[in-house]
Amino acid sequence: MNKIRIGGLIVILIGMMTASAVAEDFDGSKELICSIMDIVECGPGGKCQQVTAEEVGIPHFLKINFKNKKITATHIGGSKRSTDIENLEKIDGKVIIQGAEDGVEGDRDGVGWSLAIAQESGKMVLTASGDDVGFVVFGACAVP
Repeated sequence: MNKIRIGGLIVILIGMMTASAVAEDFDGSKELICSIMDIVECGPGGKCQQVTAEEVGIPHFLKINFKNKKITATHIGGSKRSTDIENLEKIDGKVIIQGAEDGVEGDRDGVGWSLAIAQESGKMVLTASGDDVGFVVFGACAVP
């Protein structure tokens, strides 16, 4: 009987150690790779539709470097883009980073953005807004 209790205790302790190690992965101290899963595009009047990353020019993967305060992405075709992390806050179990991106030079496509990463799970939500358009992007992050 004691072997069963000790075995159960060991399993619980290992589970707790694994959970805390995972939570530490998403606290803003480690570089992350985030995958884009779903994108919703909205316009004035509540007109929203699900779109693909290709349709709106969003890469499928984002690399977040908290130390250098940069987010980089490689688009299909190999072109690389980066944006600066201008603000980082930890609030209610989330790491929230914010910034602004000019977009393509000469186009009026600049946006302000905010990205929230759940410290417990690594799930992320990115919101971006510009002229008469807003995006909500759902995804998940992992340590590379």
